[in-house]
Amino acid sequence: MLKHVRNNIYRLRWSRNYSILSPVTKSPFTVLGIETSCDDTGVAIVNSDRQIISEAIHLQQQLHEPYGGVVPNLAMSSHQQHLPLVIREALDKANMDIARDIDVVAVTRGPGLPACLGNGLSAGKALAAALRKPLIGVHHMEAHALTARLTQPTPVPFPFLTLLISGGHTLILVAHGVNHYTQLGTTVDDSIGEAYDKISRLLKLPWLKGRGGGPGAALERVAEKGDPKKYKVPIPMTKDKHRKEAMDLSFSGLKTSISTLIKNHDLDLDDEIVKRDLASVFQKTAITHLTDKLELAFRWCREKDIILTALVVSGGVASNKSIRSSLESLATERYNIPLICPPPHLCTDNGVMVAWAGVERFRIGLVDEYIIDHLPRWPITTLGS
Repeated sequence: MLKHVRNNIYRLRWSRNYSILSPVTKSPFTVLGIETSCDDTGVAIVNSDRQIISEAIHLQQQLHEPYGGVVPNLAMSSHQQHLPLVIREALDKANMDIARDIDVVAVTRGPGLPACLGNGLSAGKALAAALRKPLIGVHHMEAHALTARLTQPTPVPFPFLTLLISGGHTLILVAHGVNHYTQLGTTVDDSIGEAYDKISRLLKLPWLKGRGGGPGAALERVAEKGDPKKYKVPIPMTKDKHRKEAMDLSFSGLKTSISTLIKNHDLDLDDEIVKRDLASVFQKTAITHLTDKLELAFRWCREKDIILTALVVSGGVASNKSIRSSLESLATERYNIPLICPPPHLCTDNGVMVAWAGVERFRIGLVDEYIIDHLPRWPITTLGS
């Protein structure tokens, strides 16, 4: 595959618009990955031997917590301020020179917040063009999906079923290969991460600090101490037969159900026990909704004679221990395949996943022009088209 890449390099070396200007002749090759799709500034260096050489990240939690959520303009300004320093930190940790030691530059192209994406992509394009390095624009959700192929002892073989759950997305996909996905379901309204954040704000929970923290993580922590059977709320999309049998998901109604429950029972949100129980009821219902839809996805794959190797779960919400536990039972006990999740710190947004996606794409000859633009809305099913 790398030979194909090198042939492309020589064939297009005279085009100023292309990122294929300087041939990569060594093995393993090394990729610098840049992630700025939302509120964290992540940079990492990964090589094609599946080694994470270095990683650096700047978190913005303290910046956004007073506002109850991510403020795009503040996030953009923070990326502008910190990205050069985070790139420098990653290089220093690796004891590498960017011109001499980096072979490929990979950067998140989308989906995400427009201004934040533009920040990282501009930096990546400038570095690649100035240093005559190949450029790879990475799909944020593909990067999440492929991370498990880096973090496992051996790469997870295709095809696998993948659930990508984050603050901005909820996707059920079959991963047939790099750049090749079939979407089975997505959210019709709020993502699961957005629902976690909204309920956390409703309950006035202080954000959990540190990497992988935030409002959703705070709700998970509180839910662990609550009674999931204390109150009964409807599981989304179960009343209508057509919606029940579809693989799409919905979480906005669950938030409304919790709000209605609080109002109808005149619940005191200053009572810590009430908060714990509400958080636990919400989490249990959300997980049941996820597992119900994954059941449908497993059945669909069986009907299509797709022999799955694993259930891969990634994205920021995949660091949730209760979700992992329920999905592991589903995968291993009912379908006899492993549940595979990256380590929690690599489930949330990071530069490692972008660098690794760059490795995977470069191996099969997928590179981009220096003139590419960011894509805030970018369906993963359009990859390969």
